[in-house]
Amino acid sequence: MATITKLQETLRFTYGIVPIVAGLDKFTNLLTRWSDYLGNNARLIPFDPEVFMKAVGIIEIIAGILVLVRPRIGAYIVMAWLLCIAASLIVGGHYFDVAVRDIVMAIGAYTLAQLTQLVPSNNK
Repeated sequence: MATITKLQETLRFTYGIVPIVAGLDKFTNLLTRWSDYLGNNARLIPFDPEVFMKAVGIIEIIAGILVLVRPRIGAYIVMAWLLCIAASLIVGGHYFDVAVRDIVMAIGAYTLAQLTQLVPSNNK
């Protein structure tokens, strides 16, 4: 059980911190120019893509915090979020490599949710 606990904690911190960092970066664009990932979908948004990405950033920060506080629920939310991002990238016709990466990360988030059910804790 100790190994499962360590795996769960590693995934919890990974899927908690990474969305927070990515969410914060939506305000600075230090890692990448996030609005570029909207591709052709940018024309479907009724306001500026930069504003949209800041809203996305806020959602990602909340999701990351939720994973840290309530890992099972947060992991399912992050999993769904990553699958939506992958679908958006595929529909946009670009960044297929990023879409594949996000699908793989969604599988990791699902694994975190499943492991959290095995670990006795108050953080479910």
